[in-house]
Amino acid sequence: MAYDIKKYLHIGSAADLEGTDRVLYRALEILPALLAWGTLVLVVFLSWKRPVWVAIFIIAFDLYWLIKTIFLAFHIRASWRHIQHNFLLDWQERLKPMKWNHLQHLVVLPTAGESQEIVHETLSSIEACGWPRDRMIVVLAMEDAGAEVHAMGDSFIEKYKDVFGIFMVTYHPQGLPGEMRGKGSNETWAMREAKKVIDARAIPYEHIIASSFDIDTKLYPQFFFCLAWHFLTVEKPYRSSFQPVPFYHNNVWDIGAISRVVATSGTFWQMMQQERPERLTTFSSHSMSFKSLVEVDFWQTNIVSEDSRIFWNHFMYYDGDWSVVPMSYPVSLDANIAPSTWQTFKNVYRQQRRWGWGVENVPYVLFGFIKNRKISRIKKLKFSFNLVEGFWSWATNALLMFALGWLPVYLSVREYRTWLILKNLPYITRNIMIISMFGIITSAVISQAMLRRTREDFHERKRPSFVLHWILMPLSIIFFGAFPGLEAQTRHAGGGMF
Repeated sequence: MAYDIKKYLHIGSAADLEGTDRVLYRALEILPALLAWGTLVLVVFLSWKRPVWVAIFIIAFDLYWLIKTIFLAFHIRASWRHIQHNFLLDWQERLKPMKWNHLQHLVVLPTAGESQEIVHETLSSIEACGWPRDRMIVVLAMEDAGAEVHAMGDSFIEKYKDVFGIFMVTYHPQGLPGEMRGKGSNETWAMREAKKVIDARAIPYEHIIASSFDIDTKLYPQFFFCLAWHFLTVEKPYRSSFQPVPFYHNNVWDIGAISRVVATSGTFWQMMQQERPERLTTFSSHSMSFKSLVEVDFWQTNIVSEDSRIFWNHFMYYDGDWSVVPMSYPVSLDANIAPSTWQTFKNVYRQQRRWGWGVENVPYVLFGFIKNRKISRIKKLKFSFNLVEGFWSWATNALLMFALGWLPVYLSVREYRTWLILKNLPYITRNIMIISMFGIITSAVISQAMLRRTREDFHERKRPSFVLHWILMPLSIIFFGAFPGLEAQTRHAGGGMF
């Protein structure tokens, strides 16, 4: 039977399918947690029964992590150089030889309970960009939560109705059938409302570059020119997403050490992916052609991780002919902060768990690869491995390195404890981890360089503690990396909700 893309494009879970398709999808939902927990349980069991095997595995794994750390550190350095270069370019000047007067930027800003001040700051940053305002469509997407929300929306309409070519406020109704309340359902409702206005004005879809921004996203002045240049110069503009680098700098001077380290680590991960575009998918704030968004019927309304799923929606719809273009240009967002340290920890953990819920893409992608025979086998194998290995690493690697590495020494029976490899295991792993500090040092140095761009008085405010905060990185990748990732995979495997 022929592959029906419309039937499978917006699958949310196994519950959306029937028969053998449902059984297959359910098995794929369980797979990531099964691999993660299977690894951890097997390491504990074999540390007791076959400690020498585990000792060899731990040493080999630590060496692999050392090589990977050095490899990724060089990617971060290369990405930082590209960002610095792109940040200083005059992108408007680079556009002059091109035909770009037909392009319009559409920006959707989903909001759900954020303060009027946050919304105003984001709209002001868009207004301050140099792109011609008469060729901008800005949609403030609000959750319909009563009269107070409508009053806020009316105040923004009054303020910005004459600022942009089109400024709209939409109100997403609650409780629509088949929807999960969240960013995806809100922005899809908003985009469908915007499409009505676009159709009424007969604006060609091909002329519109659509961007989805988190409501706390602040733009640098050249952003839209940079985005337009990439759109006009990429080989397939209507088969591409465009990804900036998220810097969590809006409130960087107000947050604590853990929040800063976790947020900056997230930035570094995105920087590394910018240097590996074959692995890059859309995340948080991203852009693409409005034409393609219409064709895939916008973001899914029945999942949590809509920002990454929109990449896979396009990938499946176009039979693998879709890629993400790294812009190497920043946008600025808020890092987690709360009135108390404990609440900040909880917020950071919840955010990481939400990102970990991207594991719902694993069954979607693997199921789509099984069903869609038009995608090349090489692409299927490459993306399947990268996706599964990425979530497996997220949930297990930090625990294998820092928590389980000494288990063979303590769990092995007496007859094994005199073996040379077991006696030396703690020293070998310790020395490898010390050498791996190269990655942490690189992160600390580049983070200081990034902070210099946030304040003119950086040197006066600079404190050695900002560098020392990176000592917390091993703890942060366990408690705010492995644990929330493992919880998300376990909940997803159990059929639980986010």
